[in-house]
Amino acid sequence: MIPQDILKEVILSQRSSLEKRDLGVAREEKISLTENFAVVITGIRRCGKSTLLNQLLKKQKKGYYLNLEDPRLENFDISDFNKIEPIMVECYGDGGTYFFDEVQNVDKWEKFIRYLVDKKEKVVVTGSNASLLSSEFGTKLTGRYLKTTLFPFSFNEFASIRKGQPSIKLFEEYLFTGGFPEFVKTKNPEILHELLSDVVLKDIAVRFGIRNHVVLNRLAIYLITNAGKEFSYNSLKKLFGIKSVQSVIDYIDYFENAYLFFTVPRFDYSYKKQLISPKKVYTIDNGFSCNNSASFSKDLGRMLENAVFLNLRRAYSEILYFQEKNECDFLVKEREKIVLAMQVCYTFEEGNMQREIDGLMAALKKFDLKEGLIITYNQEDNFVVEGRKIKVIPAWKWMADKL
Repeated sequence: MIPQDILKEVILSQRSSLEKRDLGVAREEKISLTENFAVVITGIRRCGKSTLLNQLLKKQKKGYYLNLEDPRLENFDISDFNKIEPIMVECYGDGGTYFFDEVQNVDKWEKFIRYLVDKKEKVVVTGSNASLLSSEFGTKLTGRYLKTTLFPFSFNEFASIRKGQPSIKLFEEYLFTGGFPEFVKTKNPEILHELLSDVVLKDIAVRFGIRNHVVLNRLAIYLITNAGKEFSYNSLKKLFGIKSVQSVIDYIDYFENAYLFFTVPRFDYSYKKQLISPKKVYTIDNGFSCNNSASFSKDLGRMLENAVFLNLRRAYSEILYFQEKNECDFLVKEREKIVLAMQVCYTFEEGNMQREIDGLMAALKKFDLKEGLIITYNQEDNFVVEGRKIKVIPAWKWMADKL
């Protein structure tokens, strides 16, 4: 519990600091505020959620803002929310939109958000954990929230920051730099080192009571290093000497909930087989991976594949890979139907051409698709195989066209 005069002081100082901040580049996410739904913006730490909140706040006639990760609010609890309303109205007038940053830091916060929504107030909250939208959040606001997942800068947003049009030159930089706003501006690798530490320790180890920080951190580094490769829970259990497969499953789940990694299952019509088949892993950002693993940046093919996956994941929630006799890197599923098949290769040349075509064609035939994509670093072509159109597209051109 925090005294009311301290709360008022924090609210005023936070708002003053926020107004002095650079509004930054306009994000591609289109967010509409409504009195009937809470808007929930989730995403990894430092991907720009606070800046997006500031951009949204500046568009409102009146806005109330509170960052719940402020160390001065360490003892903030559910009862302190009741003091917020009169302070906000006193400072900024009646009828404002509520903005709560990193709301997951307060236990049972969802009760107050539901109270505001029921009062027809406009509410926007951010959080750095995907589970906010499942057991912790969804049960209290079922059907009463709109979700947006914010990623680090896309290639188009990166080009905007660099004040240039999308091009192969800018893409070369983006492939290694990634899109974390602070790192894009400063190129200071310590920002990304600290980010890994904060996610592993604060968002996972402390929250879930994991004592063996060393194994958790080693597992994270291993997954970063092996982005784009298959893994199985049992192989990770043996490799790291973890006591049970369930613990490995839990650790991977924690990483995913913190948006550090994404796992991609192998396609199978049997959901049970899909669950037990090896999965592929991809990381949240290429710059993050390059600066936390010495070997990741040496494999240009996997770097390109990771960047392509992230661009896909911004637009689609269900992505799989295909592997029977041949392999296809990505399938996109919408409403129980595969709608897109795609290969990724750094260079499309004689040595790998037939393999890439065979894998793509196997997927196209399996799901009766008329067209497939091969994403390359900077090659372009169009051709037809057995009546099916195949487009070879440079990644930077593909990313410049919004999905």
